[in-house]
Amino acid sequence: MDDEYLDISLRLLDPSDVDDFMVWATDDKVSKFCSWDTYTSKQDAMSFIVNVVVPHRWFRAICLKGRPVGAIAVTPNEGHESCRAELGYVLASEYWGKGIGTRAVKLVASSIFFEWPHLERLEALVDVENSGSQRVLDKVGFKREGVLRTYILLKGRPRDMVMFSLLRTELHCLFEEFHESVTVIDKVSESLNGL
Repeated sequence: MDDEYLDISLRLLDPSDVDDFMVWATDDKVSKFCSWDTYTSKQDAMSFIVNVVVPHRWFRAICLKGRPVGAIAVTPNEGHESCRAELGYVLASEYWGKGIGTRAVKLVASSIFFEWPHLERLEALVDVENSGSQRVLDKVGFKREGVLRTYILLKGRPRDMVMFSLLRTELHCLFEEFHESVTVIDKVSESLNGL
């Protein structure tokens, strides 16, 4: 991963971020596998942020050097399914393949089980053709459970989805791998700073 892509953080997305939101929300490549259609108006984007994002229980901007370049959300289930939550994320296409999505998912996975002590399972549904998103989840340590055939209608078409999950009991592996990668990155950064 290039050093310029290491400064990843998560924060609340708010109405003042609408211009950054529009960068990915107006991109057909980004919305291809999303449940929402490509945005065409700033007013619709602002309405989404105000009416959906702000009241959402856990919706964050994925920031690179403090600027939103995507979003990530964890949506809890209710009732007897409250031990599960669904992860979803989106990233501006110019940042695909740079490790930003992987790092953001690791940040969420390493904290959400502590923020929500009742949570036992974090799951993600990915379109079978969305190989990039599948790679992100594989790298983080989510388990590929199988393909759910004709599971949802996406933009009017029935789609097969791959189910991924990460269990609370698997967190120790995630922490070890995440700690090791951060330690390696820190050592590389230190050696580069010494040059």
